[in-house]
Amino acid sequence: MSILFQETTIRGLTLRNRFVRSATWEGMADAKGAPTEELIQLMGDLASGGVGLIITGYAFVSEEGRGGPRQLGIHSDELVGRLREMVREVHSRGGRIVAQLGHCGIQAAYNLTGMEPIGPSPMEGRPGRGMTLEDIERVRLSFARAAKRAVDAGFDGVQIHAAHGYLLSQFLSPYFNKREDAYGGSLEGRVRLLVEVTRGIREEVGAEKPVLIKINCEDFLPGGLTLEDSVKAGEILVKEGIDAIEVSGGMRLAGPKFMPSRLGIRHEHEEAYFKEAAKEFKRKVGVPVILVGGIRSFQVAERLVEEGFADYISMSRPFIREPWLVNRWKGGDLRRAFCVSDNLCFEPAQAGEGIYCVTERRETKGE
Repeated sequence: MSILFQETTIRGLTLRNRFVRSATWEGMADAKGAPTEELIQLMGDLASGGVGLIITGYAFVSEEGRGGPRQLGIHSDELVGRLREMVREVHSRGGRIVAQLGHCGIQAAYNLTGMEPIGPSPMEGRPGRGMTLEDIERVRLSFARAAKRAVDAGFDGVQIHAAHGYLLSQFLSPYFNKREDAYGGSLEGRVRLLVEVTRGIREEVGAEKPVLIKINCEDFLPGGLTLEDSVKAGEILVKEGIDAIEVSGGMRLAGPKFMPSRLGIRHEHEEAYFKEAAKEFKRKVGVPVILVGGIRSFQVAERLVEEGFADYISMSRPFIREPWLVNRWKGGDLRRAFCVSDNLCFEPAQAGEGIYCVTERRETKGE
């Protein structure tokens, strides 16, 4: 049996294989942020398709942190009931699911929230203001309360979104964080809010459920977060109770070449573009490392684990086209994922239609 299909555990959470569905903004929640039947079905399909661990699309922890249309929310107790239905659907199909908790910070969508965006510092050319200490405390509490809702809804754990230029990523990055108080300056200052958020979440979820984090290995921006600082931040956060680290990188501001979802991955040598960074995390942090970023081939995924680059293989776009990809590979069909990495899948989500593989639909329905 391939190492990819070994049963493993993260803080007592048993996973049937090493495949992770990386958080994907689906654009399938309702106006309040509650999962629709369409989204619940999608989560269930991923579980039936063999994914070992499903991470939800980033759920905003407070209204001001919403970043996209029909984004999943976890900012209100009113949402717990529908979130619980989504979790039950996944569990009924043998899957495991954690809630990704996020806040878009200075890049939040004013046109959706009607609220002034906030971040560690003002950002030239964008609306928004630097956060006060009262704002910071309010955001910290928002993450903790969101984690409590996740527990109440039955999620198997939570993941903190600290990547891709969203709020916690902004605090960690000297590109965004120009503060001169205790939350800025040195790495110890820039990681402080992440530490406080982690502590608050751990208090709410208790000792039994895993707390994961997704972090940029680098921002790929001049003056942005470096791999050295990112790994050091990871070491600090593990001491605070983080159980696994998903390694990603880049953001939209970095341009197409350095986005997390890069274009046109056609060959094996183009896959796993954060693998060397993940190996550095593996050397230092002492907890499981989850690698995301352009993985399309079973053979590549297997080598990444066997050769010590990562413990888990995380994918996003391939599961948009093939929710059943893991089962296909397990059944012996080892052709690479059918995803062609054209990023057209984000267009219908932006238009409010929900995410789907545009290319696959064109091929099968002639659209």
